[in-house]
Amino acid sequence: MNRQGPISLCLVSPKAYPLLDPSVEAPFGGAEVDLYYLATELAKDPEFQVSMVVADYGQPAEQVIENVRVLKSLRFDGNFLSGAFQIYRALRAAEAEMYLIKTFSLGVPLVYSFCRLYGKKFLYRTAHQNDSDGTYRRRHPIRGRIFEFCLRHADGIFVQNQSDRDLLKARLGVDSMVIANGHRLAPASLQDRDCLLWAGRSAEFKRPERFLDLARHFPEEKFVMICRPDIRDSDFSRLRQKALALSNLEFIEGAPFHETGRYYARAKVFINTSDAEGFPNTFIQAAQAGTAILSWQVNPDQFLTRHQCGLACGGNMDKLCEGLRFLLEKERYLEIGQNGLKYCRQNHDIAALVKIYKEHLYRLAGRQPKGPR
Repeated sequence: MNRQGPISLCLVSPKAYPLLDPSVEAPFGGAEVDLYYLATELAKDPEFQVSMVVADYGQPAEQVIENVRVLKSLRFDGNFLSGAFQIYRALRAAEAEMYLIKTFSLGVPLVYSFCRLYGKKFLYRTAHQNDSDGTYRRRHPIRGRIFEFCLRHADGIFVQNQSDRDLLKARLGVDSMVIANGHRLAPASLQDRDCLLWAGRSAEFKRPERFLDLARHFPEEKFVMICRPDIRDSDFSRLRQKALALSNLEFIEGAPFHETGRYYARAKVFINTSDAEGFPNTFIQAAQAGTAILSWQVNPDQFLTRHQCGLACGGNMDKLCEGLRFLLEKERYLEIGQNGLKYCRQNHDIAALVKIYKEHLYRLAGRQPKGPR
């Protein structure tokens, strides 16, 4: 069917509202950042009508922000049935042809069932390596089976890297489209670099306490930790107390996303301590600031080593310390940071990546662009 009018896409991302309205101080993660950039960049094109279903932060039921129609749904402190009803109502209000959700959660079968009931296209975007390698199913056998059923029957799957694509094909027999996370790239800063940076949520898999251990190994260096409490973290106050006890560490309890660039710009090295991730948005933020990256283990598609943007340490604290010493010696972090900047400009510009999304969305909608792209 070759419908007239713009292609309508609804992105489901409950925690993304603080990105649309920076006056709202609430936690969000890399998945929300990715969909925020996709929604707002795609909405610049009049051939696309973009909506986003977000949670209830006390905002109006419906708004238009950066050309995106923003629909309020569940409250996080409500019960599951009430939340499911609120999301369903928002999905219906969106009246979209296609619905896209990112991150494995109970929202995936909810959106999938809505799409099948109303004859809509169901799209999924991976957020974490656990989406693809079977970890989620091993940890949550019942929910994991349901999640993988939805992926097997999705109309389209977008992954962040080739490794995830290969894993999904091998495990579930499904094809997917590789599109990197995108950012709006700003000119690199030339300011002095005076610290070592960690940024993220206090989620268990991110292992923020490893950054504290690293600070203890390097008392002569200044460490800066920007940490937001994860919604499931009951030990955040203990982490904060441990961080505040370190004289060489500055602890910042969250920072507005649109202001974090200045921290990356002044960092000698950005440090990731996670056990596993997809393609961290913090890597892109570091790279676009010309900041070298030191990773405990995460190295999607071996990009740190292939593009000489940083070092991955194989999940070993001794190697993490050795890697940091190597980067600090002779200010090697400066040259390696420039490699990251070049890589980022070539691979993570959202303006270029959204063109790839459009090609797939036209195909999924059975449509052709009205004019030259």
